[in-house]
Amino acid sequence: MRVTCAAASDTGVRRSGNEDAYCLRPDLGLFVVADGMGGHAAGEVASRLAVQAIERVVASTAPAGGSGLHGVDPDSTDAGMRTGAVTLLEAFREANRRIREEIARELAVRGMATTASAVLLDPHGIPVVAHVGDSRVYLLHEGSLRRVTEDHSWVEEQVRAGIIDEAAARSHPWRSVVTRALNGGDDPRVDILDLPLAPGDRVVLCSDGLTAVVTEDRIRDAARRATSPEVLCSQLVAMANAAGGPDNVTVVALDVHAA
Repeated sequence: MRVTCAAASDTGVRRSGNEDAYCLRPDLGLFVVADGMGGHAAGEVASRLAVQAIERVVASTAPAGGSGLHGVDPDSTDAGMRTGAVTLLEAFREANRRIREEIARELAVRGMATTASAVLLDPHGIPVVAHVGDSRVYLLHEGSLRRVTEDHSWVEEQVRAGIIDEAAARSHPWRSVVTRALNGGDDPRVDILDLPLAPGDRVVLCSDGLTAVVTEDRIRDAARRATSPEVLCSQLVAMANAAGGPDNVTVVALDVHAA
């Protein structure tokens, strides 16, 4: 499996700083989007620390010479999981530990946290997704767009319970309240999901600065039409800003090709 990829990130129309971060490492098969929270520079610190930690763990487990089977300690309590899944789980735990250490070291960043969504392509197994928070991963397969991740947010929980609908969720005053994040507390609950891919598939990772203002139908249409990951990332960021750009917006896109 071979991929082409791109990323774009923007402060949006109403923000002065960008608290999003991303990782684009096709050599490792690693793609990450993180959306920091905490105000001032704290959110920026949390997302940056998380992305750096995830990248470092994945790089340390990859074999010499580039991407390949991502290793796992056979004595790990998670050794029954697939190797890519174990790698991402440990990477998210390490990200949470790094945030904890920074909070203990620096009073000014107390209360910071970040969402994170990551895709890891393991050529010896099924690609996997790790996810905490309300950033998202989408898969475009044969023209149909599927949301791979499930938002960990108060509003999304109300939608799933049938209490409010999608239209109400989009404008709800609590729409940005997440129920899970990397915040330096106990080991995070991380969703680990298989992501079977085929040549011709397109994967999109994004922060909620896109999905809060651009519907999934419009994301699907853009993903169908875009001639490359670069074009798609630019178009989706522009769409978010044209819709008011109330938040930072980050998009990572990858196209899957036959080897």
